[in-house]
Amino acid sequence: MADTSSPDPLLWTPSAERKQRALITHYQGWLARERGLQFDGYESLWQWSVDQPEAFWSSILAFFELPFAAPPTRMLADDRMPGARWFEGAKLNLVDQVLRHAQPGRPALALESEAGGDGSMDGAELRLQVGAVAQALRALGVQPGDRVAGYLPNIPQAVIAFLAAASLGAVWTLCAPDMGPVSVGDRFRQVGPKVLVAVDGYRFAGKPFDRRGALDEISGQLPSVTGVLWIPHLDAAAAPPPQAASRTVVPWSEALKNEAPPQPVPLPADHPLWILYSSGTTGLPKPIVHGHGGVMVNGMVNMVLHNDLHAGDRVLWAVNTSWMVWNAHVLSLLGGGTLVLYDGSVTGAGAEPDWGHLWKLAGRQRVNAFGVGAAIHHACLKAGIVPREIADLSALHTVGSTGSPLSPEAYRWLYEGVKPDLWLNIVAGGTDIAGGFLVGLPTLPVRMGEMQCRTPGARVEAWNDEGRPVLDEVGELVCTRPLPSMPLFFWGDDDGARYRESYFDTFEGVWRHGDWLRLVPRPEAVGGTIYGRSDATINRQGVRMGTSELYRVVEGIEEVVDTLVVDLEYRAGRRTWRCSCSCGPGRRWTKRW
Repeated sequence: MADTSSPDPLLWTPSAERKQRALITHYQGWLARERGLQFDGYESLWQWSVDQPEAFWSSILAFFELPFAAPPTRMLADDRMPGARWFEGAKLNLVDQVLRHAQPGRPALALESEAGGDGSMDGAELRLQVGAVAQALRALGVQPGDRVAGYLPNIPQAVIAFLAAASLGAVWTLCAPDMGPVSVGDRFRQVGPKVLVAVDGYRFAGKPFDRRGALDEISGQLPSVTGVLWIPHLDAAAAPPPQAASRTVVPWSEALKNEAPPQPVPLPADHPLWILYSSGTTGLPKPIVHGHGGVMVNGMVNMVLHNDLHAGDRVLWAVNTSWMVWNAHVLSLLGGGTLVLYDGSVTGAGAEPDWGHLWKLAGRQRVNAFGVGAAIHHACLKAGIVPREIADLSALHTVGSTGSPLSPEAYRWLYEGVKPDLWLNIVAGGTDIAGGFLVGLPTLPVRMGEMQCRTPGARVEAWNDEGRPVLDEVGELVCTRPLPSMPLFFWGDDDGARYRESYFDTFEGVWRHGDWLRLVPRPEAVGGTIYGRSDATINRQGVRMGTSELYRVVEGIEEVVDTLVVDLEYRAGRRTWRCSCSCGPGRRWTKRW
């Protein structure tokens, strides 16, 4: 039963069995046996991890037995931001950690697609296809450091192409095909891809969307592209783009004929893995570069340890491939998870929207861990969906949420509408670090409206305007020590000025993330609540109001379908407008201001 008598009611307490099974419990036992380290709770473990970062990260490498062609000679050199160097001297490839789990008979990928139907793939087939596509990319001239760009929905070919490119040391970047030529061009032009992996179109909410015209426009903006891997996804009979003197076109089916075992190239830890994009307030989207070492090691902490991912767990994050959470979902392969991919509308392909569609999908696929953006949870709540009444969720033990703050009402709805014995894993972080600053943990209780703890290794604090840490009051979310998955650099930002301006313009040498955070001391750990973007805050006579507070009130009105917060100020007879939206993926506007 949920305790609703206190201001921050306890919604869930893990059972003894859940605690015993948890990876974090096994990790702490390993630390006691192998390193002689004892901790009286999670908070003391977290404190050690941020006080002794080299000892902590070396323990992660050893506990997970991560594969290195050459081990690091030092965990952290130049302990500063920006400029920290991680895993100096190491040689590795993230794909080696993925492929160690790719075994015959062990499911690796499962798919439900409006355009492509249903299917699955075991580890042996994944290994074969990654090797074949890597061989095709190599034949197209791809070498370490070259960029390979995808214009792809959430289908197995996107995962395979990423792993194939990464195995060669190429740098992966991806946009969803629902993005227009201008937006895609603004991203890909900055990084100059050599090969483009693209579909002819996709199906969404029962309707076909032919993207060949858009692809032609995108290709016309990218003179750097000399090869195209062509995937007829919407129409199996769709003809590939015409060959050109400067551009070779290879159908995906032809690429798969080049069977060859994957041979991931050992790379320095700071070799670029992928480029993600985060829009600022001005200028083109920021092309954020992360490295093999940082993503692999931080991914083991975020996506495996803190997600309590056991080999064989079936994981579904219903995401768009332009969102960083797609990359995080793929990192479930690092721990031997089965990726359940969904390609289609979150409300299904029927004539009428069905907000229960994803829950039914999770039931059909026997999903163990299911996550979406908070906006989807809120939409299901408002639509009156009771997931346990429409789907068999007996296999489900974890529900995730990210992208924007989850309202207390949605916390309560999930426990009442899904099941009472459920770990609600709320994460706050972002594209910038390819991971989370605040995370969940299955050995800690869940309180309504709060995230459970801070990520180990991440010295996260809330700072006031004077740059002092505060507890139990709202402040700027900052990180005062480096993390391995912080960006290596922004592509094309040769002097690092744009990188420094993005994160270090407020507090010198301290990462300012741009969120309002309240850290709350609890008996078991310091929890936290995000109150929206700190650069989208309304200040009324010294009282700061985060956008999530306003959305919660307005969207609590039954008749309101969607909202946009606008601050209307009168100063000296002048009226100014400032957009203060803090929307998560899935929010769609019906009006333009």
